[in-house]
Amino acid sequence: MSKNNVSLKDISKACGVSIATVSKALNDHSDIGQETKENIRRTAERLGYHPNAAAQALKTKRSNNIGVLFVDEAHSGLTHDYFSHVLDSFKRCVEQNGFDITFINADKSRPDNMTYLAHAMYRGFDGVVIACVDFFDPEVDELINSNIPVVTIDHIFYNRIAIVSDNAKGINDLVSYVYEMGHRKIAYIHGQESSVTQARLASFYRTLQGFGITTPDEYVITSPYRNIRSAYEATEKLLDLPDPPTCILYPDDVSSFGGMSAIRERGLNIPDDISVAGYDGTEIAARIVPRLTTIAQDTERIGREAAERLIDMINNPKATLIEQVVVEGTLKAGGTVRKIK
Repeated sequence: MSKNNVSLKDISKACGVSIATVSKALNDHSDIGQETKENIRRTAERLGYHPNAAAQALKTKRSNNIGVLFVDEAHSGLTHDYFSHVLDSFKRCVEQNGFDITFINADKSRPDNMTYLAHAMYRGFDGVVIACVDFFDPEVDELINSNIPVVTIDHIFYNRIAIVSDNAKGINDLVSYVYEMGHRKIAYIHGQESSVTQARLASFYRTLQGFGITTPDEYVITSPYRNIRSAYEATEKLLDLPDPPTCILYPDDVSSFGGMSAIRERGLNIPDDISVAGYDGTEIAARIVPRLTTIAQDTERIGREAAERLIDMINNPKATLIEQVVVEGTLKAGGTVRKIK
């Protein structure tokens, strides 16, 4: 008997019970005794029985498939340090719970130029996680307002569960550390407009105001996330100021590498001449010399929380609480911030 062709009839013969009993046992019906269920399940496993996925989907109206919407404007895809770790944690958790994941096509190559919602319905997704996207895209809004269970990462909609990093606390911790190291002239090269950027920027100003420091406008520059060239150019502008900062904060660890290149090309030393700090806590940040001071985001927990909340919404929609789950990061003090006496 080929394991690929094992049927309910084969299991019923091996167990000496009816096909109906086998079907009920495998679907955990309450009118079948626990001992019988376990015997049938063991036999099914031994024979190599796997239920037909399509038939199961028709019967349960479930595909056990979750869609992932991930649109990275920098086109770094799954090499994106932060989101790759978040999605890896998400993937492991959903697979442990019997779900598969499928990426929703980010470009317009979706069948018949479908919208995100139409594609999700076409694929029969039980739910969707939105990990990185233009959240103001009308297609995203359509998906958010549909009946499909959705969890977002790092963006909040009032009617959806969101898993967010504590960006305000992260910047507060970073600025406070730099201040405690004696710095008063602190510049911030921040990311482009988003809810993450808004939270970080507001926290930057609020924290410095709490220390009685007024930040010059020229100390705050916008630069795309993970854009080494743009961060390089922004750093040059700061270094050219008549009164340059003693410390520069970057929107992420990758951007900080561009800034450090600009600093070193001028013959300046990090941190003796100027200090720098990143954000995200990537692996490479811990390997460079000197080790980068940064905020390490808890990508493992962010991915796991997103998976658990989405699965709970799929399995128990009526009792699901719509809330925002805030995940704190951790300050990693490296060697790129000098102590000023």
